[in-house]
Amino acid sequence: MKLTVKRENFMQAIQKVINIIGSRSTLPVLANILLEARNGNLTLTTTDLEVRITNNIEAAVEREGKTTIPAKKLAALVSRFLADDIHLDCNEKHHTQITCGTSEFKILGLSDDDFPPPAEFPSSCQVKFKESDFRKMLDRISYAVSLDDTRKVLHGILCSVKENTVTAVATDGKRLALVEKVPEEFTGSEGDTIIPLKAANEIKRILDGKDGIVTFEFGDKQACFRTDKVCLTTKLIEGNYPNYRQVIPVNFSRVLEIPAVVLLAKLELVSLALSDDASYVILTFDEGKLKLQASSANVGEGSDYLDIDYNDARIDISFNPNFLADPLKHCDADKIRIKLNDGFSPVALEAADGFLYVIMPMRNR
Repeated sequence: MKLTVKRENFMQAIQKVINIIGSRSTLPVLANILLEARNGNLTLTTTDLEVRITNNIEAAVEREGKTTIPAKKLAALVSRFLADDIHLDCNEKHHTQITCGTSEFKILGLSDDDFPPPAEFPSSCQVKFKESDFRKMLDRISYAVSLDDTRKVLHGILCSVKENTVTAVATDGKRLALVEKVPEEFTGSEGDTIIPLKAANEIKRILDGKDGIVTFEFGDKQACFRTDKVCLTTKLIEGNYPNYRQVIPVNFSRVLEIPAVVLLAKLELVSLALSDDASYVILTFDEGKLKLQASSANVGEGSDYLDIDYNDARIDISFNPNFLADPLKHCDADKIRIKLNDGFSPVALEAADGFLYVIMPMRNR
């Protein structure tokens, strides 16, 4: 294999694929990037056996071939090179000569024969979104995925395709985040897929957030996400996701609109009076005002308020401040609707673009 590639393009490609490489793999080749040169392109691939990421960039290929190079070492070299063109020349022993300007290195790689091949799977459904829309969908709910629940199905994001609408859901049992959107295109059969959080985070990271198209294909046990340059394949979480519709109250007796940015700013300000994660913030709805209060034995206390359109009975309701702040941080709507019944029942935060967040109040001692 022999080729020349632009340093900036090479570095961007490495950054797209390197994140899934762990430090404790039992297979040495999994610490490497697979490089394949053919037809004027250089393809970079990494895998941890659960997720596989491939990225294609243009290259001046003099001799086609493939090899694997230690990922962290390659990234460190490319990030420090000063010239624009990088030359790679790999021999039959998988020793790669890397030259950039006045810099020359020989890096010892491993045979590409040891690198796990891609898994083929029959696709039962294909959905297409704008990159910016799909990235936003994942970003608006992924924080609600459970990290320690014993139910493995809660360790991922549910993508449910029904009646030409994609519903993405995440929950940890204390809160639920949901977003619904009509895709650009849908073919195949309806169904549910549970995407592991790690794969979802990688998809968010590698999507540029532009108006390009990402194609999502899923089968029974695997799914694939493709753009014009990048392909990510992941194993799916098997099992039945809980009936999330059951935790969403059918009716609310009180609905009000609040500026999302203002509410978040005041919530974060008042939360500075708290000392640990077990603390809570009290929201009081009363006579045209929403008052926020927080106190802790080690720090002190703080309060703030904002004017709202509310003339109903007083309601005091307590929340984990982080759980209440999360949807506001990931919401790009100017106003958010708060729906509630009393100080003890689930509360919903809703935006006009298909986003819904349901949170359980805390029971104060």
